[in-house]
Amino acid sequence: MKKDPIVWFTKYLLDFMFFTGIATCAGVPWLFQLAGKFYTVFRKYYIPYCVIFIFAGVFALIILWNLRKMFRTVIHENPFVRENVISLKRMGACAFVIAVLMAVRLFFVVTPAAFVLVAVFLIAGLFSIVLSHVFDQAVSYKQENDLTI
Repeated sequence: MKKDPIVWFTKYLLDFMFFTGIATCAGVPWLFQLAGKFYTVFRKYYIPYCVIFIFAGVFALIILWNLRKMFRTVIHENPFVRENVISLKRMGACAFVIAVLMAVRLFFVVTPAAFVLVAVFLIAGLFSIVLSHVFDQAVSYKQENDLTI
């Protein structure tokens, strides 16, 4: 692919998010201990919050991993492949799991941000599933077209 600055910026942004996400997930117990010094909710619900946020972080990392995989196909100018359909379905499932985890968080502390996160990840999951169907159809057309030529 031509060196489109937006494409390369996005690729490096995804890489940065993935690797810093690993560090953040690993650091959740220490970060929440530190936050507990300033916010009582992190002291009161330390264990449940650690579990919820570590699991949510792992599923977010799976989403980022699949986005990075898909981005490689964009860079190599071959985005309509079956692997991207699988990645989109996996990303949708992960987004739904994160939405559930954020909904569970509401049992401990109800905040507007938690409701927003539930809504965002539900919508992201729906879009990923719908996009997987679109990509599946595009892959089928592409394969049919390749056989014709």
